[in-house]
Amino acid sequence: MSEAYIYDAIRSPRGKGRKDGSLQEVTSVRLSAFVLNALKERNNLTTREIEDVVWGNVTQVGEQGACLARASVLYSDYDEQVPGLSINRFCASGMEAVNLAANQIKGGAGEAYVAGGVEMMGRVPMGSDGGAMAADPYLAMKTYFVPQGISADIIATEYGFSRDDCDLYSVESQRRAALAWEENRFAKSIVPVKDQNGITILDRDEYMRPGTDMQAMGALKAAFKDMGEVMPGFDNLALMKYPHLEKINHVHHAGNSSGIVDGAAALLIGSREFGDKMGLKPRARIRSTAKIGTDPTINLTGPVPVTEKILRESGMTISDIDLFEVNEAFAAVVLRFMQAFDVDHSKVNVNGGAIAMGHPLGATGAMIIGTALDELERTGKGTALATLCVAAGMGAATIIERV
Repeated sequence: MSEAYIYDAIRSPRGKGRKDGSLQEVTSVRLSAFVLNALKERNNLTTREIEDVVWGNVTQVGEQGACLARASVLYSDYDEQVPGLSINRFCASGMEAVNLAANQIKGGAGEAYVAGGVEMMGRVPMGSDGGAMAADPYLAMKTYFVPQGISADIIATEYGFSRDDCDLYSVESQRRAALAWEENRFAKSIVPVKDQNGITILDRDEYMRPGTDMQAMGALKAAFKDMGEVMPGFDNLALMKYPHLEKINHVHHAGNSSGIVDGAAALLIGSREFGDKMGLKPRARIRSTAKIGTDPTINLTGPVPVTEKILRESGMTISDIDLFEVNEAFAAVVLRFMQAFDVDHSKVNVNGGAIAMGHPLGATGAMIIGTALDELERTGKGTALATLCVAAGMGAATIIERV
């Protein structure tokens, strides 16, 4: 089998996913084409060499529907013979795009791919595509469906994380993200977004609230308490499945949950032969990938079993990993990961995460792989594991090794 290498990784800054966000006027296809072109220009690519563009996107409806990947290729300056594949594994879509591309290369199906994703949450609202999990009564009852915020609160209750635990973690995420920007740790990956006149409209993650402290956190109301305890009373449904819990402690709110933002990311993945042909030096090897299904009710615990799986299949142990990127969908998700593997926080999300900078659903998986790569290079460390929890009870993971 061939090896798959990362030759480059870029991302847009994350814009606030609302009407006053800086990327509000930028469509999904335009932002996707923008990062595709940036990758092309940075690496002087002959795009005929690209086998496919694999593009993650969660809410595939309206302007994000109808194979956004192919539309983005056509909007970009890529050769029209480059096809496009849109994929949806919820929050892991961008990571799954990278993993799929890497495994295609390893299996001999082409020498080079562009993989990543996009989500313009301020233009195409999360959940606007519907879905059987919540809408089909039979499936909802069979899976004991509850909204993800309730699931996060179940994790906190089950594994003993208090509101203070979650808030302290989140304040630290804000501090780390602010420091990372102050020290230009993202400079290698960030591509400022420009309008059609070449004027920069966003060059920095704008969701961050670096002055956040425990007092500010304490003033926020638990976001999922009412939907859990009042009508429709999702707590009662969850407790039918987890009767050992006396009640669900509602600890998550806007300050310790991931932010709604807009953004895109792209990675150039190729074989060693591709790099030699194009005069490019690989930055990292994609050592292993994994995905798994998990309990669909608690549904956000996937990073733990998928990490166990990827370590087992790659013949590694948790001590072999130098850095971890665990998507901060909710604070309890990362706290549970660190608890399960007894991993010190100094190795996890060292530059902050989605609580501070936001979570553009279809792009985040690709973004955190790029963040891990940048940090490996900055610190001179060797290996990193990136992982996400995934809606409907799944997990995904990627291990990269610096070259």
